[in-house]
Amino acid sequence: MLLCFAVGKCAVSPTGDRLYITNWDQYKLLTLARDGTLLATYSDPALGGLHVTPAGQVLVCGYWSYTVLQVGWKGESKLTTLATQEDGVWRPWSVCYSSTTSSIIVGQGGGNILVFRVE
Repeated sequence: MLLCFAVGKCAVSPTGDRLYITNWDQYKLLTLARDGTLLATYSDPALGGLHVTPAGQVLVCGYWSYTVLQVGWKGESKLTTLATQEDGVWRPWSVCYSSTTSSIIVGQGGGNILVFRVE
């Protein structure tokens, strides 16, 4: 059964050959080829908001896990935890990387925004 919240967020790789889709109900990141072929599935309760940087880095955030993660470009595994509740992350809803300011911007519950400078 397809629910109206089956697709949480989606993003396209910089080269246009991969489509990343988060599923909030099942905590999954699906990676699809341009033709719709399923390339990879990654499950983690930290999946929700999604952003692909101009360099092809896949960033996700978890509303319930209070984390921001980097996932491998193939969409198969977590590379690292970028921020947690200890860093001020609270109910992250969206994530974005700004190459202009070299910052990760996290939209959070309650209308708060958290900005992390990265090098």
